[in-house]
Amino acid sequence: MAESSDQELLQDKSYEPRSLTDEEKLKLNENTRISDFQKENLEKNAKKNWDLFYKRNEDRFFKDRHWITREFSDLKDALSKISSQEGQMKVLEVGCGVGNLIFPLLEEEKGLFVYACDFSPVAIDLVKKHASYDVNRCLAFVADLTQGDLTSYVPPQSVDIVTLVFVLSAIHPDKMVAAIRNIRQVLKPSGCVWLRDYGLYDHAMLRFQPSHKIDENFYFRQDGTRAYYFSLDTMRQMMADGGMTAEELCYVHRRTENKKEQLSVPRVFIQGKFIATAQS
Repeated sequence: MAESSDQELLQDKSYEPRSLTDEEKLKLNENTRISDFQKENLEKNAKKNWDLFYKRNEDRFFKDRHWITREFSDLKDALSKISSQEGQMKVLEVGCGVGNLIFPLLEEEKGLFVYACDFSPVAIDLVKKHASYDVNRCLAFVADLTQGDLTSYVPPQSVDIVTLVFVLSAIHPDKMVAAIRNIRQVLKPSGCVWLRDYGLYDHAMLRFQPSHKIDENFYFRQDGTRAYYFSLDTMRQMMADGGMTAEELCYVHRRTENKKEQLSVPRVFIQGKFIATAQS
C-alpha cells in the first residue's frame, strides 16, 4: 500500500484491464526471464525474505485498512447480520501481516472473533505484541497455506468470512490452488471469501525491469518478495479450481497521487467476493 505522502483516489470499477501505451506493450513483451536457479532460490527463501521485511519495517510500512468495510460494500452488512443472527461471528484473515486489517475490524465489530495467520513468524510475533491483541477475541498463528493444514488451528467449516488482501499474489502460481483449497476447508458452506489483490497492468507491474521477471505476470522486488498480477479470467479460474465460485469480481482502477513529487500513477487492483462451490 502507499506511504502516507501518497493519496489514493477511487476512480472506477470495471471488467476491462487498463489500456497500455505502445511503449508499455513493448516493455511487457520482452521475453527475458530469470534463471531456474534464481527462481528456486526465491521460492526457497520466501519465508526468510518476508521475515526480513517485517524485521526492517515492523508496523510502519502498511496503513491500517479502515477502508475495508467501505470498499467491500456488503461486508459491513454481512458482519452485522451474521453477528446478530448467530452470536459471535468468526473471521479468518489470511496473510494478516502485522494486523493492519484485523485490529480496525475488531474495533468496529464487537461481536467478532478473528483467526489471523501469516507466513512470517516475525509478523505474527508483532501481532501478538500489539496493544489491542486480546486472546478472547483473536488467535494469531504462523501458517504456510500451500503446505500446512489450517484445521490444525481453525475448526473445519467454522468460519463465516475469510479476507484475502494482497496475499495470493505473494504465492507461487503453481501453489495458489492448494492455498485456496486449504482455506475452503475451514469456511462454512454459507461463508464467503472477500479478496483484493494486484491487477493486470498495475503501475507497479510496469515498473519492473525485465531482469526481475520470474514468469508471465510474476515478478520479484529488490527485497526478494514476489508479486503476481491477476487478470479476471485467471483469478476466476484459479478460485474455481480451488472449489470457489465468483459472486462478484472486477478491476478497481485508481490513481495514486504524490503531490510532493508531482506524480500521478495508475493503480489496478482486482476485487471479488467468492462462495464455496456446491459439492455434488
